Amino acid sequence: MENKTLRNTQDENGLKNRVIRVGTRKSQLARIQTDSVVEMLRKRYLNLHFEIVAMSTTGDKILDTALSKIGEKSLFTKELENALERNEVDLVVHSLKDLPTSLPPGFTIGAICKRENPHDAVVFHPKNYGKTLNSLPEKSVIGTSSLRRAAQLKRRFPQLEFKDIRGNLNTRLKKLDEKEDFSAIILAAAGLRRMGWENRIGQILNPEDCLYAVGQGALAVEVRARDEEILDMVSALHDGETVLCCIAERAFMRHLEGGCSVPVAVSSMLKDSQLYLTGAVYSLDGSDSLKDTMQTGVNYPQQNEEGPNDDTQYVGITAKNIPRHAQEAAENLGVELASLLLSKGAKRILSVARQLNDAR
Repeated sequence: MENKTLRNTQDENGLKNRVIRVGTRKSQLARIQTDSVVEMLRKRYLNLHFEIVAMSTTGDKILDTALSKIGEKSLFTKELENALERNEVDLVVHSLKDLPTSLPPGFTIGAICKRENPHDAVVFHPKNYGKTLNSLPEKSVIGTSSLRRAAQLKRRFPQLEFKDIRGNLNTRLKKLDEKEDFSAIILAAAGLRRMGWENRIGQILNPEDCLYAVGQGALAVEVRARDEEILDMVSALHDGETVLCCIAERAFMRHLEGGCSVPVAVSSMLKDSQLYLTGAVYSLDGSDSLKDTMQTGVNYPQQNEEGPNDDTQYVGITAKNIPRHAQEAAENLGVELASLLLSKGAKRILSVARQLNDAR
């Protein structure tokens, strides 16, 4: 406890004349997520002052086109990163799944907070309360803007139909409730829980039904890589287990050269110093897929690590307080699993999916 207090005092002394400006999207969920991160920082650094700067991103403005069709990798991050580059904000809070696996030069993920439930959830139209996807009438229409969700659920529930739905959580729930277009919609459980709408969750999709998105359920704090004071300050928020799982997931995605324009999905778990990663790729209709699981020893947590790590980034993440060997093992696990799927034909599946998506 003494070391933590001393470190916090040192950090505050270096930053005490600065107002820490925190960038975020304007949506209600983004503000709730950002407020939670700022509250964690306030509790650790009692003498610092934080100011939240909200702005709209490309992904927030384009609401009539499927995300996978827009062709921009940084839909929900570009404007925030521009503000970070211009020193208009000192850090930015993102949903980690919105951050590409390769960040622009000069930026790093300085913190990944403890992960909320990463699974997908089904929210049913009021007339379908108490049902599951399997018990819905044949040809029921399910709303999702995610190729990943649609591909897996078409494969798992071929009797259902799937249709794009865009907008923030509030907008999508309103479309579901007030119209008869959808029998249910698929959303991230984490977002619903953070909004206080857990009672709307009618079904949690387990990994057998639907693997989740890379980084789903985790919040990331992006900073300028050379701003050591801010980087040291936010690093207190790192959750080691979440970091290692997300490094493996992001390394898997990067090695596959995947993104929101192709269906790539994961599930990960750290248990008894073993890191498990399941990864999969799908054709757009779910008829063609490759899926496998690998594991590696990460020996984490390790109490006798000698000294802090350097500023080495692992898939865009800087985590000085987490053993380097564990981060390297996590990254290697993601790369090895991706290489395994590529050796079995994943590149062909992804190429066809990308071409079909572009042609739609």
